[in-house]
Amino acid sequence: MQNYRVRLESPVATSFRCQKAADSLDIDATKKSIHELSINADITTPFNVGVIVGASGSGKTTLAKQIFGDDVFDFEYDASKPVIEQFPDDFSYEDCAKLLSGIGLTSVPCWIRPIYTLSNGQTARAIAALQMASKDVFVVDEWTSVVDRTVAKAMSNCLQKFARKNNKTVIALSCHYDVFEWLNPDWVIDCNKAEYIDRRSLCQSYERQERLEFTIRECDNKSWRYFSKYHYLSDKLAGGYAKYFGLFHNSEQVGFIAYSNYVPHKKGTVKQMHFNRVVIHPDYVGLGLGQYFINITAKEMMQRGYDVRSKFSSVPTHKILQRNPDLWVLLKVARQVASKVKLTGTMAKSRKNDSGFRKSVKTYSYKYIG
Repeated sequence: MQNYRVRLESPVATSFRCQKAADSLDIDATKKSIHELSINADITTPFNVGVIVGASGSGKTTLAKQIFGDDVFDFEYDASKPVIEQFPDDFSYEDCAKLLSGIGLTSVPCWIRPIYTLSNGQTARAIAALQMASKDVFVVDEWTSVVDRTVAKAMSNCLQKFARKNNKTVIALSCHYDVFEWLNPDWVIDCNKAEYIDRRSLCQSYERQERLEFTIRECDNKSWRYFSKYHYLSDKLAGGYAKYFGLFHNSEQVGFIAYSNYVPHKKGTVKQMHFNRVVIHPDYVGLGLGQYFINITAKEMMQRGYDVRSKFSSVPTHKILQRNPDLWVLLKVARQVASKVKLTGTMAKSRKNDSGFRKSVKTYSYKYIG
């Protein structure tokens, strides 16, 4: 254990109005302008996640600088450039993708857009990924201070899972106590109470008490315009017979999935419906919502009498279905290649303009068995 002391002092104004205000409540203005903090804490024993929490002005930032160095928050990035262009030169594309996905920024379109075009939550994740790539100890000030509180919990859960899985060291400074459960830290310094809590022996078996509630309901295809920019394929929905579902948090839609009939229906057979265009809004990535969303809607479609299937190239979706072998069976893994047949006329023009057509892509075909 080491003792850390912080003393913050602000200048005292002596103008007539300031003195009048202080005298009205018999305040010792000089004494009130001084804030002192003394903490005994163990920061040297290995850990993955630490939290320094407290109100604004409680000494969080000053304490972090004392523990980790005055330059702990020094970090530069270019908001006019895409995040994936700003990783160290020795990072491979796979290294960049792993770090961005691990921190919860899974939407490829968010990787290649200028950072200033991202939402507050997406920007926070992008900067966190860049800092993790360049620093052994990542200390972030005002963690989740500018985002919706549900988004803050999703970001915190994703951050701590990634730190533990990859043995990273992360310290989050926050004025919000509501992210504590979702960060599940190894230790906490509470600057409001001048208190240190060691949780290294507790965090691995800790079960969160708070639950977030989401609902799924059938919707139309109008909301796809909002979600299409986050999907890795064409922004066009499949034509023909289709059903659509939305994932909602309170009244806000945070997810979209389509079920489409790709195979001509033969009389006397069960109609096939393939799920496609699955999107969870990037701000809500990190809670495992995609798995619930796919499985629950697939069950609903089967109960309506459909043969539920899917064919896709998304590796994360493949991993989701692999984790549920009692619900999904892998039918085929194939490599899609460009056709060698020369197309002419309308078909050639259609293929040329189809932004969803890709060459040499591995695809996975699944069937829902319920």
